[in-house]
Amino acid sequence: MCETRLYIAVTSREMSDLKDFFRKLTGLPVGIKVGLELFVKNGPSLLTEIREAGFPLFLDLKFHDIPFTVAGAVRSACDYEPDLINIHASGGFEMMKAASDAVSGKTKILAVTVLTSLSAPELNSIGFNGAPADLVRRMTVTARDAGIHGVVCSPLEAAIVRETAGPDFLIVTPGVRPAGESENDQKRIATPFDAILAGATALVVGRPVTLAENPGGAVESILDEITRALHRR
Repeated sequence: MCETRLYIAVTSREMSDLKDFFRKLTGLPVGIKVGLELFVKNGPSLLTEIREAGFPLFLDLKFHDIPFTVAGAVRSACDYEPDLINIHASGGFEMMKAASDAVSGKTKILAVTVLTSLSAPELNSIGFNGAPADLVRRMTVTARDAGIHGVVCSPLEAAIVRETAGPDFLIVTPGVRPAGESENDQKRIATPFDAILAGATALVVGRPVTLAENPGGAVESILDEITRALHRR
């Protein structure tokens, strides 16, 4: 299972003084998620900096291409020893199987199901008919059969994934917002407590922490919700 329960999604807005931001999180059991925006802006050296600061790393680049290309990208990504990397489940079984075969070391690979920014009407407009939950379930089965360690899904689909894939399958959920926080560009969201109670393994939280006046305090509050939910499961 995933040892880190909370990953903080960092963007270039925090990069003006990332070391100071890291200091505010020192001693807290959290990881750092680096997505496309930050990786393209700062490059691989940032990954080394995060690892040297002692934080688990989630390299969130969502590879999606032909199987050969994705397998090569996964092998290259594993050189940075991230705890988690991800690919798009919509790439299909063969692509996911190639990625699963290419992963190495301690790195776990996840398949992104349906982005939390997408609503049912938006999915229908690009050819995915039916409810998001149905698509997530089908993608979960394919990912599991391809040897993928887990999925990324909305917290609203976490219970469905857990029921479908079993107790050891990793479920990482973005779209998590503490009560009272703005939804921003997320559509399918839940609180940290509800996401963990539904079966999530780990949560990804960005702006509620990175833009907080007291990031460490915001993290501690979320970790408290996670702990309470785990005791309820």
